Amino acid sequence: MKHSIENFLKYRFLLMELVKKGVKLKYRRSYLGIIWTLLEPLLTMIVLTVVFGTLFGNTDKSFPVYILTGRLLYSFFSQATSGALKSIQSNAAMIKKVYVPKYLYPLANVLFNFVIFLLSLIVLIAVSLVLGVYPTWSTLLLIIPLITILLFSFGVGMILATVGVYFRDMEYLWSVALMLVMYSCAIFYYPDVILNSKFAWILKFNPLYRIIECFRATIFGTAINVKGMVYAFGFSVVTIIIGLILFKKKQDNFILHI
Repeated sequence: MKHSIENFLKYRFLLMELVKKGVKLKYRRSYLGIIWTLLEPLLTMIVLTVVFGTLFGNTDKSFPVYILTGRLLYSFFSQATSGALKSIQSNAAMIKKVYVPKYLYPLANVLFNFVIFLLSLIVLIAVSLVLGVYPTWSTLLLIIPLITILLFSFGVGMILATVGVYFRDMEYLWSVALMLVMYSCAIFYYPDVILNSKFAWILKFNPLYRIIECFRATIFGTAINVKGMVYAFGFSVVTIIIGLILFKKKQDNFILHI
């Protein structure tokens, strides 16, 4: 454990450079650059509000904020885990030339996507204020779901990064899995219908939904589902442990498959 911490501290500056590089490459060929980080969730929110709000007769004024909170967290999870999955393959040339702790690559992918995600929260703040969803004391608890989704994304990312080295088709399978995850997180519909049906387990045991649920509670000033949040946090920690063990066990053989 002590050796791992010392090793991490030794390469912390490289990690920072990898994060900076990831942010720059994200918008390297985009004319809008970092502005797209703000425009993309805003445009997506408008489209989803029109489809699932206006066309389905939803008159709730705060519905766009509801959609945006779910969409932002899901987008971060999707991009962070997809990036981590491809991180070892993408950095194959560097891995073959110099020694760098290999876990830095999936970690850097998760972190730079988290930086972009935090920037996109500016849109959420603006939309919330415009639509009359103002901060409350519970907004201070926002840090809880933010830390939890960061941990969860890193844990899943480590697992995917390991599997992706040996099973190249995982990239395509994960894109399909993410679609299923999106529809099971109540991003653009209210969860009441499902929670009152025999399919309630889909939401109850979905850690990402629990994180989104807590995040929304802090934004709207409603009571946080403590049990659901504890479950999501515990699930995230277990996922990280599994991911780290799996990654450490297989990392020495990566060079034979990249």
